[in-house]
Amino acid sequence: MAGSIIAATLSRLPVQMPVPYALIRPLLFRLDPEVAHRLTLSGLRLAHAVGLTSAYAGPSVSDPVELLGLRFANRVGLAAGLDKDGEAIDALAAMGFGFVEVGTVTPLPQPGNPRPRLFRLPQAQALINRMGFNNSGLDAFLQNVRRSRHRVPIGLNIGKNAATPIELALDDYRLGLRGVYAAADYVSINVSSPNTRDLRQLQGDDALDPLLRGLATERERLRQEHGRSVPMLLKIAPDLDDAQIDAIAERLVTHGMDGVIATNTTVSRTGVAGLPHAAEAGGLSGAPVRELSIRVIARLRERLGREFPIIGVGGILNGADAVEKIRAGADLVQLYTGLIYRGPALVRECALALARDATRN
Repeated sequence: MAGSIIAATLSRLPVQMPVPYALIRPLLFRLDPEVAHRLTLSGLRLAHAVGLTSAYAGPSVSDPVELLGLRFANRVGLAAGLDKDGEAIDALAAMGFGFVEVGTVTPLPQPGNPRPRLFRLPQAQALINRMGFNNSGLDAFLQNVRRSRHRVPIGLNIGKNAATPIELALDDYRLGLRGVYAAADYVSINVSSPNTRDLRQLQGDDALDPLLRGLATERERLRQEHGRSVPMLLKIAPDLDDAQIDAIAERLVTHGMDGVIATNTTVSRTGVAGLPHAAEAGGLSGAPVRELSIRVIARLRERLGREFPIIGVGGILNGADAVEKIRAGADLVQLYTGLIYRGPALVRECALALARDATRN
């Protein structure tokens, strides 16, 4: 119902008039966060299907960059997690992103953790989620991806099923890589969600070496089979100390990874203690993770040198935050929680800020 209301509202606006998100947000924030999330995706898909893209997105910013063997129209992407099943790729790409990442997808469908599992902390411009890789599984995900007509690079984010023992995680990641390889412009390996039991153990030395080695071997087999090499990036947590970051950086190079995404959500509650919902279990995203991700990005750049691709994500709420990520050492940035609080205008604002920044990499 609400999705239809959103689409009906869009249809009454002049075609070239952007929707004022400030008017829509209070309506969405009265709803359960997960319900609002689903309705927003439905509304975007409906608007895009009837040719009302300009009603929710301004003109795309042209600021091309070559990275990972790909051409990005600008440096601003969508982070994984917003569209877990790849249902709204075209509608999201039409928001002016230079690239879009969807997932996390697991080999088998799974419902994720019990509800409620998504919480807003508006005083901190933050979210807490413990979704738990809820998704419809690899087969349904690939059907959606193949139906899309995207004109921007698409990253496909893979993870392991919750029921798979951590010692067998490589099996799930291999299945995911095989499944998405032909459809992906790049593949991101999610070992950093705090919402799947023991998953973050895969960032440790003993687990990361065999995981990356196994995926590199599988990627080489797939490269020969498909006649193309798809970049692989590792997505890591913000809750790592310098020694852990250094160890990950070394293994990224050793095992031929093509890039790193820094960072996922945090288990820290610094900056939100005492706020409603702050004690909920799960990963914290939004403004409170900004400095944590900056620290990880800067350390990675120091250890990896100037040429290794880094995608910066975490706490981007305005154009200045995006510039800060690039100055810390990122090559590209991704948005998620900022979109919940700022709406589609944030994409263009960040892309313009980066295009105008004379000090970027």
